[in-house]
Amino acid sequence: MTNPLLSNWNTPFALAPFNTISDEDFASAFEEALAAHAAEIAGIANNPEPASFANTVEAMEAAGEALDKVLSVFFTVAGADSNPDREALQRDFSPRLAAHSSAISSNKALFARVAQVWADRGNLNLSEEQQRVLLLSHRGFVRAGAALEGVADDRMKEIMGRLAELGTSFVQNLLADERDWFMELSEDDLEGLPQFVVDATRAAGEEKQASGPVVTLSRSLIVPFLQFSPRRDLREFAFNAWAARGANGGEKDNRGIAAETLALREERAQLLGYDSFAAFKLETEMARTPEVVRTLLMDVWQPAKARAEADAAVLTEMMHADGINGDLEPWDWRYYAEQRRKAEHDLDEATLKPYLQLERMIEASFSCANRLFDLEFRALDVPLYHEDCRAWEVTRNDVHVAVFIGDYFARGSKRSGAWCSAMRSQAKFPKVQAPVVINVCNFAKGDPALLSYDDARTLFHEFGHALHQMLSNVTYERVSGTSVARDFVELPSQLYEHWLEVPEVLAEFATHAETGEAMPQEMLTKVLGAANFDMGFQTVEYVASALVDLAFHDGNAPTDPMVKQAEVLDAIGMPGAITMRHATPQFAHVFAGDGYSSGYYSYMWSEVMDADAFAAFEEVGDAFDTKTAKSLEANILSTGGSVEAEDLYKKFRGRLPGVEALLKGRGLA
Repeated sequence: MTNPLLSNWNTPFALAPFNTISDEDFASAFEEALAAHAAEIAGIANNPEPASFANTVEAMEAAGEALDKVLSVFFTVAGADSNPDREALQRDFSPRLAAHSSAISSNKALFARVAQVWADRGNLNLSEEQQRVLLLSHRGFVRAGAALEGVADDRMKEIMGRLAELGTSFVQNLLADERDWFMELSEDDLEGLPQFVVDATRAAGEEKQASGPVVTLSRSLIVPFLQFSPRRDLREFAFNAWAARGANGGEKDNRGIAAETLALREERAQLLGYDSFAAFKLETEMARTPEVVRTLLMDVWQPAKARAEADAAVLTEMMHADGINGDLEPWDWRYYAEQRRKAEHDLDEATLKPYLQLERMIEASFSCANRLFDLEFRALDVPLYHEDCRAWEVTRNDVHVAVFIGDYFARGSKRSGAWCSAMRSQAKFPKVQAPVVINVCNFAKGDPALLSYDDARTLFHEFGHALHQMLSNVTYERVSGTSVARDFVELPSQLYEHWLEVPEVLAEFATHAETGEAMPQEMLTKVLGAANFDMGFQTVEYVASALVDLAFHDGNAPTDPMVKQAEVLDAIGMPGAITMRHATPQFAHVFAGDGYSSGYYSYMWSEVMDADAFAAFEEVGDAFDTKTAKSLEANILSTGGSVEAEDLYKKFRGRLPGVEALLKGRGLA
């Protein structure tokens, strides 16, 4: 029988036929598709015709369609609905894909052809996008080590293969800790918790097949528990388990993986002639150098730390008033911050949450996209990889634009966090293809599902990434959608969060789960007024993580990353009651792969731009101004990586922004 992963997908919009795909199909499909791609690459490299843009660069762009299909399905389910078989396959596939990639990037004949096209570029009459694709292709070969010879070449291949293995192990170890740990609660332990947290603990208990309610290490459950539980002993126990993820000893411990990863990255950079991995990694980003990144982070750190320390003093007084002496601890901060928010803003999250129904927030995100970009969303009834998933066809003026898939609920088989990926990216070469985009979140289930305000922002954030994919309008997949500089990729997502805070959006879509009534104006005013509440805490935990990431990669790799982490935090004066948002053993952004290594700062770099970009709408007095929205789409969302990020932003805004807009937006100015 034909393997469904390799067949023609005669399905609506050529979606993957998930109802016919089984785990047994992946290995054989992978083998066949990998071999097919290797053969295609060999054919390009050994082409006797003189190298041209068409027979070399475009030929590489067109190659690997079968492999892309197989991997798009596999990595979607491996991240969002894993199981032991899929984890074993991932451990097998990852180093082999790294070896395959290294074989391509170190193919001397292939590189010689690309280099020839690069040398001839002035005579080829290429379009601006073609010039960009050629530049990225040539630069990619050089940065991957194509110019290396002999021992250095062989060593680079070994390094890349081992890094792939380490990244896979890091993620699977973290998932195992998050999946296996839970704290059982008695009925007495539920006292003081709002109903939505009680419901979430009971749902988690059912999922874990426990005898009663439980707290898990899913952020969407443990954070509200830390916010609302009056039981300090339970908060401490749960927090310590959360903080210990990836650092519990034994074969699932990530600390050794982190150390080896950093050492290999340093060696990789040195083989390519760079002083450090940070210097190598940042060369192609907007920031360019570690010094520029450190300056940005420290410009934000000082006012954020001052705000956090002032807040800590207030929270400590509140704790002492409760009869608890001693220092404010990390498991105390969220609890007393929530009490303070109630007192100062008269805003109780338990009262707020019924107004933030998941269904209505999805509608809100769609409505904003409609008003800004004329997009329409129609629910689809198609087979997907999990019963929790849903799909919509996206159209504009009755023309198909994309398929959007939403996978919103937390489960033990899903890695933590939230992300957006394209199962198929927009392109016009070698054939026209519309994108298939997926948002994956980890919201607590409920009937109805209710979100925290932070959850609602996450939903808008990931949908901003999705819009970047869906509105892409380029020729080549290499520069499609979110294929941009790492410190630019978060601009569309963080910018879209601003529309959640537009009063008329909340007024229309923040309706009570039981009564259907709109959020009262008084509550709406409080919600928007409290938007920057506890911003010192939020900024400190993030910037500390970004500074540690930068320190890991700027200079010699530390032999003990945990010691280096402690040194960095001590040097910047990390407040004792706040921890890093992602401590080293659970810092998947940095250690699950190269993506955000030396690049965790990029959320803040993008925030400098998103604050300034939304000001373009504010300056004309309309968050849905048609002219500004068209400019945003034309200059940012539709162009992908076809132009340098700095130039794209200047086309939209006329200039680059300073850090002042960010500090003002966070209330830290």
